[in-house]
Amino acid sequence: MSVPPRAAPLSGLALALEDRWHDWRLVQAKRREWQPTVLPFRGYGLSGADGWVRVMARVVMAPPGRFDGGRHLPAVVEDGVRGWRNFISPTVSGAEVTVTVDGRCFTVRADRGGVVDARVAVELAPGWHPIQLQVEGSERATAAAFVVAEDETFGMVCDVDDTVVVTALPRPMLAAWNSFVLDEHARNPTPGMAVLLDRITGQHPAAPTLYLSTGAWNVNLTLTRFLGRNLYPDGALLLTDWGPTPGRLFRSGTQHKVDNLRRLASEFPHIKWLLIGDDGQHDPEIYAEFARRYPQNVRAIVIRQLTPSQAVMAGGRSAGIMKSTPGIPWVYAPDGGRIAARLEDLGLLALPPQPDADREEH
Repeated sequence: MSVPPRAAPLSGLALALEDRWHDWRLVQAKRREWQPTVLPFRGYGLSGADGWVRVMARVVMAPPGRFDGGRHLPAVVEDGVRGWRNFISPTVSGAEVTVTVDGRCFTVRADRGGVVDARVAVELAPGWHPIQLQVEGSERATAAAFVVAEDETFGMVCDVDDTVVVTALPRPMLAAWNSFVLDEHARNPTPGMAVLLDRITGQHPAAPTLYLSTGAWNVNLTLTRFLGRNLYPDGALLLTDWGPTPGRLFRSGTQHKVDNLRRLASEFPHIKWLLIGDDGQHDPEIYAEFARRYPQNVRAIVIRQLTPSQAVMAGGRSAGIMKSTPGIPWVYAPDGGRIAARLEDLGLLALPPQPDADREEH
């Protein structure tokens, strides 16, 4: 007796539908004579003879003149880019991208969503380095990568939503309005966090700063501009794809953060990370799990406490989590100023310089 074929899982059907949608949009873009364009993202790497750089970018189709070197024109940025515009550009699945680093050329390939996330072997000195990216028929775009010294022992990983930018993600409708309708100039920074992160990087100028978020790759350039306008330290954004994956209708944001933290522990086994997040998206659980698994790679855990109307879980529920990581200090406070004070008390942040007493008397 013949066995009827099994129905394809919903995730498989969703993947097939998404691929057909991308293919159709790509055909329409070519008919309009749009051009492949590389949108460059910041990366990071490791120095030394066995050095490497993680190159990140996205390849989309765009009308001629829409971008300049992979970035929005200054006039467009000044007017404000509304969130939904980050999600309408057709992507180029499997695009071949030529990457030039320190005079050496590599060929990497974008994934099915047009995202380039590749590691290339190259020996570079510590610090920021330019990276050139180009697809056939496009102008060259320039990204940058921060290369970490082999002997660096400190680094900072910071969440984005409701940690550096107010998004109100625990409230879905408000989050959707903030993400898709408002233009980028309407986004508000989290009080005191830019000053806090700047003080930390000022104390550790050679340390890497990475922003880990469940946001989509589509908003990378928008978030990068937001961080720059609000004086946050420069750093690579580790984002994800919101679409379906094999076995899942939607990518798991929690798993994305867990996977990237474990990757950092593997790539930089000598670094102790200062992990910064909030209590609205399971950051305490994610960071605690990482600290239990890799205690040698965690310097401290900082959680920004959301207001009761913002948070899904109350701050008091983190008390038990903090006790599950012996030897790893936790800081739990509602804003950057109070977080800084707690870090000073723990000796994890240097006290700010005091004004000269004699000068004050005069």
